[in-house]
Amino acid sequence: MLAKQYSHRLPADYDMGVIRHRAADRGPLWDEVEGLLFKVFAGQERGVHGARHNLYASIYLWADPAGAARFLMGSGFDSVIDSFGRPHIESWLPLDWRRGPGGQARTLYREHLAIDPLADRARLLAEQVEHNQRLADDPDTFAVFVALDLQAWELVRFTLSASAPDSTRGAERYEVLYLARPGLASA
Repeated sequence: MLAKQYSHRLPADYDMGVIRHRAADRGPLWDEVEGLLFKVFAGQERGVHGARHNLYASIYLWADPAGAARFLMGSGFDSVIDSFGRPHIESWLPLDWRRGPGGQARTLYREHLAIDPLADRARLLAEQVEHNQRLADDPDTFAVFVALDLQAWELVRFTLSASAPDSTRGAERYEVLYLARPGLASA
């Protein structure tokens, strides 16, 4: 498995309607991509739900890392580069993922969890798996995964929720503009 995200910071006066249209237009192209569990087309709009700037992001959870490689090295990635330039791509090793009962996803939360150098990593992983299960049991959770940032030695958790953004959660919040989920039917 492989998880990745790239984001495009947009000008303060950028019309986010253009991004919503782009997600609605391009999202269905991902509904049949082999090896992909899901792709989130996400946005943050300046002044909405605490966002400080306009941002367009793509978050992926790949069951097959070879699919991610084919996309990044093939012509399919050209539209991203042509529209926004070549982005910095964050990538992580997924440690645990769960599908929740939520029927849709409106909000994506991203949390960073530092790993103490002296931590019992096996125990930490077991705790994170339990935490993911509790989140997945919430009726509003669509999916949740926790991944290891191999460079920063931190955990990153992504939670897709059917609820409106909750500003009391200590996490980055994104509006889900489109959710392609080709691999969830067989997962």
